[in-house]
Amino acid sequence: MAVQWILICHVLLTALVVISFLCGQWPIFRGTFIERIHYFITFGAYDYFLRFVGVICGSRGTDAILCVEDYCCNRPNPIMQFIYLGILGGTYYVIVKSSFDYIPSYYLSEIHRYMSVLAVGVGILLFLLTSFSDPGTVKAENVSQYISAYPYDDIIYSEKECSTCDIPKPARSKHCSICDRCVARFDHHCGWMNNCIGERNTRYFMAFLLWHFLLCIYGVVALGLLLAGRLKELKVIYILTGKMNSPFSLDSNFVSAVYYGIENSFSSLAPYVAQWLLGSYNTQVLLMVFLIIVALLLAGFFGYHANLCLTNTTTNETFKWQDYLSWQKKLNEAKASEAALKASISGLSPDKKAPEGKWKSFFRRSPLEHVDTVVKNNKYDKGYFHNICEIIFPYSSRPSFSRTKLKKR
Repeated sequence: MAVQWILICHVLLTALVVISFLCGQWPIFRGTFIERIHYFITFGAYDYFLRFVGVICGSRGTDAILCVEDYCCNRPNPIMQFIYLGILGGTYYVIVKSSFDYIPSYYLSEIHRYMSVLAVGVGILLFLLTSFSDPGTVKAENVSQYISAYPYDDIIYSEKECSTCDIPKPARSKHCSICDRCVARFDHHCGWMNNCIGERNTRYFMAFLLWHFLLCIYGVVALGLLLAGRLKELKVIYILTGKMNSPFSLDSNFVSAVYYGIENSFSSLAPYVAQWLLGSYNTQVLLMVFLIIVALLLAGFFGYHANLCLTNTTTNETFKWQDYLSWQKKLNEAKASEAALKASISGLSPDKKAPEGKWKSFFRRSPLEHVDTVVKNNKYDKGYFHNICEIIFPYSSRPSFSRTKLKKR
């Protein structure tokens, strides 16, 4: 019975941490313990740790921690890559040790022993491609081609020079402070890959996310079929419903005589079947829970980036649009304040205007609607088909790219 409670606590605690970490800043959680947990995970815990080290080891200890932080967060390093390989390798090792003895089973053929190796191998290959491929480094030799491929929109991108690289800065590019290079169609720097995600390797990154999502689903389904096969092979349902003469044909972890004669209905059988599975195959059940949680996280991340790819937008550009909208909002507020001041001054004159009605004011067009229109009419969004082609076949990989020359303005 202790195993069941451990599993329940594990699921609830994992769900609480994941929801708090990913969604703690949402308005719906404002002022709740979810927001406080999010703050503690993202900032508070590290701040308390620094204070603790400062009290125990003094300033030298704090400086050492800050040096480690600088190395881990502000410089290229393979730490997250090793963590990824450890998670993937460790999970697959546990699956092999705990489950391969039952393959082939009633619902799984022996081919899944080799298919699983192939599936994990493809995942590692996509990881290596994303990690070590060129994300689209902008150099003096190709900067003119990138400027022609990505024209300035004169809204969030305008002509300027990279102060670090001393070359013109193409639209949609950004200088990565971690990798110390300009990257075309920069999306973000991925710590898991120890590489930037940009114009040339977004396709590998998307394939990596999709494949690992499918890999988790494959693991869940395979383990589910394996457990279903054990139920079938050991005739658990027949024993529980009293349809067998020998109630002791199960393994020693399950005393079937206690449950002999249970009604043949899902609501009656489910608790006992679940108890048997948790008692006899708790490792497989925990693996399924872990894979489901990872699959949900990967699905959300892939969905977010897929939407960006379909609209030909990058993560970096979403922040730029937010900055632009914020600037427009402040500008409009300043204009509104100026207009109100003029109205109050002109109110002293006899020819003042009649006050605007409440309903007319309510339905009046928002001054920021034209900004929303600009965002929706993204200059680089040329339709789903073209946007997907741009991801799969980047401009710099096309033969026409090397022949393109910058047009003089």
